[in-house]
Formats: sequence, C-alpha cells, structure tokens
Amino acid sequence: MKLLFVADPLETFKTYKDSSFAMMREAVRRGHTLAACEPRHLHWQRGRPVMAQVREITLTGDAEAWFTTTAERTMPLAEAGAVLMRKDPPFDSEYFYATHLLGQAEREGARVFNKPAALRDHPEKLAILEFPQYIPPTLVTRQAADVRCFHAEHSDIILKPLDGMGGAGIFRVGPDGMNLGSIVETLNRDGAQTLMVQKYLPEIVHGDKRVLVIGGKPVPYSLARIPQGSEIRGNLAAGGKGVAQPLTARDREIAEALGPQLAARGLLLVGLDVIGDHLTEINVTSPTCFQEIMQQTGCDVAALFIDALEAALA
Repeated sequence: MKLLFVADPLETFKTYKDSSFAMMREAVRRGHTLAACEPRHLHWQRGRPVMAQVREITLTGDAEAWFTTTAERTMPLAEAGAVLMRKDPPFDSEYFYATHLLGQAEREGARVFNKPAALRDHPEKLAILEFPQYIPPTLVTRQAADVRCFHAEHSDIILKPLDGMGGAGIFRVGPDGMNLGSIVETLNRDGAQTLMVQKYLPEIVHGDKRVLVIGGKPVPYSLARIPQGSEIRGNLAAGGKGVAQPLTARDREIAEALGPQLAARGLLLVGLDVIGDHLTEINVTSPTCFQEIMQQTGCDVAALFIDALEAALA
C-alpha cells in the first residue's frame, strides 16, 4: 500500500526524534511504499480530482541523507492507500484551506488521517472546552478586563495565544500582576485577537505530560516534558527534558473518556496534554513523542499507530 504523507519539507525532518519519520520507517518495514508532498503541492481543477505533486521516496538508513527520491509525479490523492496529514502547526489560513482540499479528496475516495473535518473542528487550544470536567480554570476572551478579573480570582495565571505551538508566546503572571497589561496587549493586539488564560498549575514542575491516544486507546506511557532552570514551559522546543513514564490513573481516566469520542470523529491519532490531574490541550494536527517513548521504554508507538491505520483501512 502506498502511504502519502502531507507534511513539512522532508529536508527539515530531524529523524532522531521525528514521529512522522518513525511512522514511515515502520510502514516500510511492513512492506508499504512512501510518497510525500507539502500542502502547497495540493491542487484541484473542475472536472479533475484533487491532485498533488509528490515525491516517491525510499529510506536509506542514513541519519542525514535519510531518503532517496525515486520518482516525482502528479497523482490523484485517491490513488494512495492512505493520506496522512502531518503538517505541523500553525493552524493558519493555508492549513485551513488544505483541509478543504483534503476533504474534497475524501469525497473522491481518498482515505485521510486525521480526518480533515475533524482537524477543523478540534483547534488544539479550544478543543478542551468540550470537556470542562477535566480542565483547570480557563478563560477564553479578547477583553483585557476579563483577564484582569480572572487574575484577581486566581492570582497566578498562564496566558497563551490560540495559534501557538512549541510553547511560543506563553507567559506567566504571578500574584503581583507584573506586566499583565503589556502581556495582554501583546497577545490580544488591543482586542483584535482572542487569547486563552488558565490558572497556573504548580504540577508543571513534574512535567507537561503528552498522552498519546491511537485509535481511541491510550498508549501506556506518556512523555513528561519537564521545564528546565527558571523556564515555565515544558515543551521540548522550549528546552524541556522529555521523561517517559507509565500513565497515572488520572491520565488513563482522561484518555479513556476522550479517546473513543475523538476516534469516532475521525481522529486516529491524538496527543492529550496533561499537567498534574488536568487536561490543558488536545493536539490533533501532528502529535509527536513517538521516538522518545520508544527509546526510553521500548514501547513501539509507531507500530501501534500503523496497526491502527491498517485496521482503519481494512
């Protein structure tokens, strides 16, 4: 079966930690073939199916020159056995448009994972609003006055943009309220942009846990991304240290409650972010941490994913 990965440029992959690469490697081990393109390579014209300019690739086993392009051609997306949307955030207008092209490809017979409509319906910061019983005190607003009231109630808060990734644009404001006004102005652009505010969770010192859910079932280990030094962010992209650990009872409770619901909506792979006992984000675009968990525990997350993909296509 041919798997088409819609992703960032292959040349930017860091194969020692990239989860899409781990998927590719496991797929090849099972005899599947690979093709790749970027969202900008998708196109549609009336009277024709959604097409993509793709590179058919083989893996070399080399850490640097890790793939070889064996052919370049334009192909209908429906020709692939499965299309995997693995483009990293931000979820900007171009990402949004790509999901519509992928949705049209579905109508033409393509099998797309995660489902394009589900990607649109589950923005990674806002998807938690559906599950208030699991989240910390949270505010979504464009109004500075709302943020000041929330700070007055909770004293120690985290502010973040709705379209960030990797910990970008996250601020903590403590009881003294230092710089609260300027931070709000920066994030909401004088009321033009919505932001999220959450009560600071001191359990972050033990890590922001990435709990992976595949085919509605939790992977038995999370990756706790632990802030280093004076940093408040555990994100690996912000210098956090990744430590794999078994799921806690609360991790499993959250994952088992949400997993079947999200899988039924076409989300084959989900990354839940959990701090302490609280759900803070639901990641659906290109959840990661496959390789870190595998390297530290021996749990082959990529194999679990390809198992679920093959089952979904059966």
